[in-house]
Amino acid sequence: MMNSPRLAAGFAALLALSACAREAAPDEAPAPELTETARAATGALGERLKARLVETIAGEGPIAAVAVCNLEAPEIAGAVSAETGMQVGRTALRLRNPDNAPDAFERAAMEMFREKLEDGADPASLEIAEIVDAPDGKTFRYMKPIMTGAPCVLCHGTDVSEELRTAILERYPGDRATGFAPGEMRGAFTVSKTLAAEGTRP
Repeated sequence: MMNSPRLAAGFAALLALSACAREAAPDEAPAPELTETARAATGALGERLKARLVETIAGEGPIAAVAVCNLEAPEIAGAVSAETGMQVGRTALRLRNPDNAPDAFERAAMEMFREKLEDGADPASLEIAEIVDAPDGKTFRYMKPIMTGAPCVLCHGTDVSEELRTAILERYPGDRATGFAPGEMRGAFTVSKTLAAEGTRP
């Protein structure tokens, strides 16, 4: 239900860029159970990471929180991945950690999210769930935008302190993930799961 030429263009971009990484399989929709598990996985990652960052900022200050993102965030994502059987992580168009660089599917999805948000879409309603053909076989892909909240602006906002900015650049010399306002899309959760050859609909 594209209600503007820009949204239609965004959808076309998603299809075109996704095709760079695989051939589309439009006749295959993911089973509801896959999407529900992916939603729960991204929720768990977001809640656990936020709780750890808020705890660290309150007890040790924002500079210590940079180390949490650098060292603990991958461990938290790994734990959620092990619990859910899905590969769960984060990515962004403006990266802090180069290890989180998006692939073509992820980039196109985030560009479409951004277009829809600019046209007034409710962030809570935005997600993408697809089954795609990947080198390892049928793969479930899921994405949901990450919005900038109040705790995020300390390290990702428009007024990052000089001391904190220095600490960020020590760990992430190529950082581009500042300048965000509250409520702005900062990146996206990304989930993938390679499916058994005999069953794309568990």
